[in-house]
Amino acid sequence: MLQQLTINNYALINNLDINFDAGLNIITGETGAGKSIILGALSLILGQRAESKYFFNQQKKCVIEGTFKIGSFHLKAFFEDNDLDYETDTVLRREISADGKSRAFVNDTPVNLATLKLLGEQLIDIHSQQATREINDPAFQLLVVDGVAKHQPLLTQYQSDFRAFKKATNKLQQLIADSDKAKADLDYFQFQFEELEKVSLIENEQDELEQELYTLNNAEEIKRNLTAALYLIKDGESAAALQIKEANQQLASLEKFNPAIAELHERLSSALIELKDIAGEIEQLEDATQTNEARANEVNARLSLIYNLQKKHRVNTNAELLAIQEELSVKIQQAMFGDEEISSLQEQIELQKADLEKLAAQLSANRVDALPDIEQQVMDTLAEMGMGNAQLKIEHSYTTNKELTKNGTDQIKFMFTANKGHNLAEMSKVASGGELSRLMLSIKSIIARYTALPTIIFDEIDTGVSGEVANKVGIIMERLAQNLQVMTITHLPQIASKGKSHYFVYKDNTSDVTQTQIKQLTNDERIVEIAKMLSGDKPGESALQNAKDLLEI
Repeated sequence: MLQQLTINNYALINNLDINFDAGLNIITGETGAGKSIILGALSLILGQRAESKYFFNQQKKCVIEGTFKIGSFHLKAFFEDNDLDYETDTVLRREISADGKSRAFVNDTPVNLATLKLLGEQLIDIHSQQATREINDPAFQLLVVDGVAKHQPLLTQYQSDFRAFKKATNKLQQLIADSDKAKADLDYFQFQFEELEKVSLIENEQDELEQELYTLNNAEEIKRNLTAALYLIKDGESAAALQIKEANQQLASLEKFNPAIAELHERLSSALIELKDIAGEIEQLEDATQTNEARANEVNARLSLIYNLQKKHRVNTNAELLAIQEELSVKIQQAMFGDEEISSLQEQIELQKADLEKLAAQLSANRVDALPDIEQQVMDTLAEMGMGNAQLKIEHSYTTNKELTKNGTDQIKFMFTANKGHNLAEMSKVASGGELSRLMLSIKSIIARYTALPTIIFDEIDTGVSGEVANKVGIIMERLAQNLQVMTITHLPQIASKGKSHYFVYKDNTSDVTQTQIKQLTNDERIVEIAKMLSGDKPGESALQNAKDLLEI
């Protein structure tokens, strides 16, 4: 339900803050006072587009905010699917800047207009005489039947199983497509796999071979420089090792005179040992370094093979080639053994389908049983509202070949006539705006007993009715409001008197700029307002008494 609506800088509204009750909320006011402006502002937080030319002050942004109590609407999944924070008291906000840029928020999280609209449709249903789309929507008609059938747990189980069934079916289609493609390409995949397998690739081989080839190509320079280094360290007349040895002997003769010299002698002895080790390793490397043209050719050939494979498969490393080899192996296995997985999944899908058909049959039986009750309740309610000749017939049929859909195998169509002796037809073709409004009221008054509905707003549903019929419409609205929040804009005192709360919309001309204002009326103010609706701006005592009688005061 809508708990609070705040409007800033929209049309004739500078600032309004309205709190609504849970039951029947009545909105009245003279024509042109701004009732439609309030609905227009509300529509902005329900995802409708806006234009900045409708701002009260073109220099400021427009901000509309609504607080909704949503605990009973089972919307957690919607919030999770859209990465929104779920709060039982949820705030929808819309901000439109003077340059026309718009931002929307749900619980302070930015959302696009499409998401805001989807959520808004589940929170508010604005119904006017022209709003016939919903009543003719097969999904809405099925919702009515399901509500009266009272099989929500069964429907929830069916829809959950149906999603799993569709997921498995989509997977099967993909498997078949992949398998067919793999079979068609099997020879090609086999050739590519064998080509890679025959090379016996090693992941880090390329780097090691490139380094070895670099060494082989520079063997003469390496051997020459190693020989020179060995000469300077060990073999030359003034070799470093000989000179360090002689210096070490000099320190040895002096270490008895100074502990510091002894420490230096020890360090130089260690350096001499390390230098001899280095010389030994250089000598080994020098002996091992040989020009080997045959090995260089062998390494070069191996690298060329690797480079060609990488170029062919458009990769840069052996690791990527090995990944392609593994992928080819999977495709080959799929081509050779994919039929087994397909067959297993087909068996699973057949079992799922059989279970779904059983659930769908239960849903169908429940729906068919509910149809006469819905027809009778709607016609009884319409008779209360002065449409005693109205007839409603709900046609039931099945989808082609009883094809499973997300709601089962049933197709529902409401056929209606408001007049005696006329043929039944789709509702929008045979009912006037006022008749459609009363028909919608009767339908929603029924399903509200069985399921949670969004707040419903009736915009001048009373057009074309008066007297006792208007009183009956008010009674049915009052009955409807026992199960959900109802707001109605009305010009009829019989309906206005039924509200739990009464709001009066008026133009305030006390300042330089006319503003639309709204206030919740006290009991005394309601008496006066309803008396004015009965007899005009200056109601007499009889009108005031009639107003009290309508309000049962």
